[in-house]
Amino acid sequence: MEWFEALILGLIQGLTEYLPVSSSGHLAIGSALFGVEGEENLAFTIVVHVATVFSTLVVLWKEIDWIFKGLFKWQMNGETRYVVNILVSMIPIGIVGVFFKDEVEAIFGSGLLVVGCCLLLTALLLSFSYYYKPKQKEDISMKDAFVIGLAQACAVLPGLSRSGSTIATGLLLGDSKAKLAQFSFLMVIPPILGEALLDGMKMLKGEAVAGDIPALSLMVGFLAAFVSGCLACKWMINIVKKGKLIYFAVYCAIAGAATLVLSLING
Repeated sequence: MEWFEALILGLIQGLTEYLPVSSSGHLAIGSALFGVEGEENLAFTIVVHVATVFSTLVVLWKEIDWIFKGLFKWQMNGETRYVVNILVSMIPIGIVGVFFKDEVEAIFGSGLLVVGCCLLLTALLLSFSYYYKPKQKEDISMKDAFVIGLAQACAVLPGLSRSGSTIATGLLLGDSKAKLAQFSFLMVIPPILGEALLDGMKMLKGEAVAGDIPALSLMVGFLAAFVSGCLACKWMINIVKKGKLIYFAVYCAIAGAATLVLSLING
């Protein structure tokens, strides 16, 4: 992988991790175009995902600081309930990761046809959440957190946007627009770090191939994903507050149709 390819893929990861257009789907498309697929880009995937976690920590530092200050008061307060909701939201993705990891990895290697179909599904979900107007609730309940977690678990499919699925699901449940994006971005931090840790351990044990990617490419990819992630995270929070997800639905529909055509051409 050349440094300019790492730059482009890093930018794709940073932007699409937060925008509701599927980072996994776009990385799959970009990797296929550059000819970097399968286990060859495992190390790079770990690096750019960790970079987006760091961008989340930077952009949402005030919220994270608020959570930890309240958590260490050792009492059931708003901050503690917030952490409990995040833990509850992680249950579905944890089950998928433990019991269905091999099946998920098989789907990732099944080509662009799945990506195109899932991008179209993302477009439908975003459109439905835009036009459906449920009664608004002030806080995200534990039940809603679990349902949003189910959406996150489904979004392991390449092309089905994680942020789009979780935010759209929260909107359909009537949760506050102002709080949904932050919750969606914070709830993904533990799963991403956990996945990166497990993959890193596999590489150290020789159970997975890291690929011969130059250190410069890894560094460029990390910085590109971090900077673009910071910008996209801030932008997405404002977009959700304004309720303008329909534009991303149009984009996903076009991208999904184009990906399906590309998959048919490549045979």
